[in-house]
Amino acid sequence: MSFNINIKISAVIILFMILTACHNHKEGDGHNHGTTETKTEAKAEEHHEEVPATIASLTDEQIKTVGITYGIVEMKELTATIKANGNLKVPNNNKGNVTSLYGGVVKSLNVQIGSFVRKGQVIATIANPQFIQLQEEYLTIASKITFAEQELARQKELNEGNAGAKKNLQSADAELKTLRTRRASLQQQIQLMGINPNNVSNTNLQSALVVTSPIGGTVSNVFAKIGSYVDVSSPVAEIVDNGSLHLDLNIFEKDLPMLRVGQTIHFTLTNNPATEYDAVVYSIGTAFESDSKTIPVHCNVKGNKTGLIDGMNITAIVSLNNVTTPAVPTDAIVEADGKFYIFIVTNKAPEEHHKEGEEGHDHSEAEKEKEADQKKHTNFEKIEVVKGVSNMGYTSVTFVNEIPKDAKIVTKGAFFINAKLSNTGGHEH
Repeated sequence: MSFNINIKISAVIILFMILTACHNHKEGDGHNHGTTETKTEAKAEEHHEEVPATIASLTDEQIKTVGITYGIVEMKELTATIKANGNLKVPNNNKGNVTSLYGGVVKSLNVQIGSFVRKGQVIATIANPQFIQLQEEYLTIASKITFAEQELARQKELNEGNAGAKKNLQSADAELKTLRTRRASLQQQIQLMGINPNNVSNTNLQSALVVTSPIGGTVSNVFAKIGSYVDVSSPVAEIVDNGSLHLDLNIFEKDLPMLRVGQTIHFTLTNNPATEYDAVVYSIGTAFESDSKTIPVHCNVKGNKTGLIDGMNITAIVSLNNVTTPAVPTDAIVEADGKFYIFIVTNKAPEEHHKEGEEGHDHSEAEKEKEADQKKHTNFEKIEVVKGVSNMGYTSVTFVNEIPKDAKIVTKGAFFINAKLSNTGGHEH
């Protein structure tokens, strides 16, 4: 009987253990239960589509190598405009030739092409023996005038005492006036030579005169060289004041009614369209320019004039209204899958496409942080835009989603960032 009781107790214990094991056996523990729900989840994971990455991360070295540059979204007048060609000109009253009023041999040249000079600055010195002769005559005539004044005084005394002829008094008076006139003439000539007449003396005769600049500006040409002979008909150099540049546009007859004084002009150099300049219309021509059937329109260049030189060809757009639109440099826009995008600098982190424990991720979190510290990087977010009209190297854009105010956009190198984003999903491993 005791044996039978032991058998019963053992059976109860075995049954309890089986029930406990069944109770602790839950779904999701890695065992295949064959349930409909588990099969559905596996099927869903099998057909899951990955969302395209929108954040790319580049190291500072990559950014420097590619030459990525930044800018901002600008407001541009690109919608209602007229395109025109033209050139830059400096008015003749802002150009000057450095010339000598007296012929001579160039003794020294103090400037070269591109030098900036002030009005009155010495450009060159010219030597000629005739300069000494003029100063010699000026000194000589001074003593003659002294003698003539004494003679006139003596003739007046004789005439008052009825001891001299009136004819002699008149002759002495005429001689003094002639000498004084000649002295005034020589004084002016010496001043035009750049010599102070008061400094002329027997011990201070100058054999060379200085040639000065008539205006302030930049030396655009140097015609003389040391040892060459120059006179009033052969200038030493040419000075141009580029600060007075104005813009001459060639406008076709059909566009003329849409122009008015005061309109804003945006222009770039034809051979270097990277920088945009501004000008304002101040005069509209009333006659056709030769056989081109265009009317000249004159504009004052405003603001920055760095790099602008007389004679440069330009391409311009004339704004017909004051409507502005958001615009970015055309090179900042990339196309992908039939859509257009730009990239902005962002603080958002690149998307993670691998889970912990997946194959190929053996690095610990500490190792990842260490690598991140060693590689300084910048993150870029891909922003979808709708393209509009393009002009002067800019394209108007409409943003599908709002972007942060004053966002820093990639103006050069966007193609590289987009290619890297497509190849790596925006995240380096």
